[in-house]
Amino acid sequence: MATPSVDEELDQALRVEPDQPWQTVVWDDPVNLMSYVTHVFREYFGLPRPVAERLMLAVHNDGHAVVAQGAREQMELHAQAMHDYGLWATVRKVPQ
Repeated sequence: MATPSVDEELDQALRVEPDQPWQTVVWDDPVNLMSYVTHVFREYFGLPRPVAERLMLAVHNDGHAVVAQGAREQMELHAQAMHDYGLWATVRKVPQ
């Protein structure tokens, strides 16, 4: 089997999918109070109280809420910040 040429390798490397948006998802847990989760969303994301409360209620009632969407690196930073506040958060690709 022949090895690919440098041009073929470069051509293959440039054939990447465009970066899809990512999401930071906060999950429900049995530890944190709803008022604390609202506080975290307001303090960290700078959200107005009604938006923070709506997201907190989604976490509580639906088991999770998408709190941010964007580049993967930024979503990973948000998830780490949520961990630092004691919340459970993950990062995922935007579902298609």
